[in-house]
Amino acid sequence: MIGWETMVSIKLKYLVQDFDRHGNVRSYVRLRGMPKVRIRGVPGSSEFMTAYHAALAGADNQNRKKSLTSAKGSFGYVCLAYYASDDFKRLDISTQKWRRRSLDEICEKHGHRLIAEMQSKNVRKLRDEKTSKPAAARNRVKALRALFRWAVEEGLAPLDPTSGVRFIPYLTKGYHTWSLEEVAAYEKHHPIGSKARLAMALMLYTACRREDAVRLGQRHVLNNRLQYVQAKNEHRKPVEMDIPIHPELQAIIEATPSHRLTFLVTEYGRSFTTNGFGNKFKDWCREANLPHCSSHGLRKAAATRLAEAGATPHEIMAITGHRSLEEVERYTRKALKAKLADSAMSKLKG
Repeated sequence: MIGWETMVSIKLKYLVQDFDRHGNVRSYVRLRGMPKVRIRGVPGSSEFMTAYHAALAGADNQNRKKSLTSAKGSFGYVCLAYYASDDFKRLDISTQKWRRRSLDEICEKHGHRLIAEMQSKNVRKLRDEKTSKPAAARNRVKALRALFRWAVEEGLAPLDPTSGVRFIPYLTKGYHTWSLEEVAAYEKHHPIGSKARLAMALMLYTACRREDAVRLGQRHVLNNRLQYVQAKNEHRKPVEMDIPIHPELQAIIEATPSHRLTFLVTEYGRSFTTNGFGNKFKDWCREANLPHCSSHGLRKAAATRLAEAGATPHEIMAITGHRSLEEVERYTRKALKAKLADSAMSKLKG
């Protein structure tokens, strides 16, 4: 084993040393703000010095890239300023995550470029890099659009190059809408009194999203009504909900007592996180042999059932919390299509 005295006699900039649990001396290159890089070999040997200079070069490249990215006027600089802004902080956490993920991916290659030089053709090129993943391409354009709108208002960009840049068109069926048969199959497998059944009832009879389902509790009940603010956009465009509790839902709530803040709790007695609940609900669906069903599909099912029962679009909006008729029509178009076809056919004389 090489002794400590031999090691410290090598005086090199940014070189640090320590002992491992076996008493062996380890050498590292450590620059401020950068992770340590292990240097192997006998200090002073050609192997050691080659590794040392390679570590310095790598750190220097990273520092240069970091410096360029954070240089005032660069794309990376504006992204960092956007993340620190009140506008960004007011976004839902989920929105913050996908926007930041999209922008950070661009920063890896183009963070050092001047934002003032970005043109529409550059945005289209960035969009087209994701052609094989249209949803990701759409998110990339949406993230850039939000960034530039903010940057132009703040005087950090001269213009918005995303203006006029179209999304890559693609077809998607979205989340599967539960059928009556699937609801019945789930209910048969998960009886009243189980958390799985309460979870379904909350979403089916309120059309709430999973992020609302995990927050609802007795504190939101007043005069046999559920009164709460939807989690989505609650810090920007809050939607206040005030809906009557359906008798079926009331019976299931009473049969599944909870002394916690929320109706739904984990096996440890804590409230679910949104993602944790989504995963757990997916497990409950699999247990009922419904692997293609999801929590969001229940929101669509609730809107569909209301449409099939003859509820007007505005009545449906009062339950789902949608802000526009167009959004409601996305959920109910398929349900109404069959009824409209029946009505049209009945008008033909035999």
